[in-house]
Amino acid sequence: MKTRAARAAVGAAMVLLASQVFAQERTPTTSAPAKAKPWSFSATAFGYSVPGGRDYLAPILTADRDWLHLEARYNYENLDTGSLRAGRNFSVGDKLVLEATPMIGAEFGDTDGIVPGYEFSLRYGRFELYSEGEYVFDTQDSSQNFFYTWSELSYSPLDWLGVGVVAQRIKAYQADFDIQRGLLAGFSYERVEVTAYVFNPRADTSVLALSAGVRL
Repeated sequence: MKTRAARAAVGAAMVLLASQVFAQERTPTTSAPAKAKPWSFSATAFGYSVPGGRDYLAPILTADRDWLHLEARYNYENLDTGSLRAGRNFSVGDKLVLEATPMIGAEFGDTDGIVPGYEFSLRYGRFELYSEGEYVFDTQDSSQNFFYTWSELSYSPLDWLGVGVVAQRIKAYQADFDIQRGLLAGFSYERVEVTAYVFNPRADTSVLALSAGVRL
């Protein structure tokens, strides 16, 4: 009798233990909520040396979080003119990577207007095509509506060096060419980038530009 009772007690204990283990395996674990992606920021300044014209500085500030893109510019669409814009970031591809940001904004100062635009880059290996453009709808004088564009095609023979060609259509200063073309050479170190540009290099009125930027 004692043996049977002992066996029964052991069997009951094993059944109870197995049921507890099974219940634990079936209990779903609570996963920690996904953390939101942090903000990223950048600050860039373009300095222009314009022969026979006004030298000027054009600062640009950006803030990004996940799909949201915010941007502020000054002396970019026109001198003594600031602009604010917002857009949505897209990115597709692995080896061939396309990143695009359609935007809408407003500008104020010497020029007041509504500014729809875009930025995109296409990268493959050490090659990159970058372009940005916008159409300025002048709310004071429609005859001053203007399409601005800037495009670069660059190659990076080294991780810290990039060289290539650049083209722009700009309103901030007058030039002999509607579309200005030139050369670029850029250097980077960690979060800092510096790029030198020369537009219309064979013309008598070559325009020099230097950009310096930092990513935070």
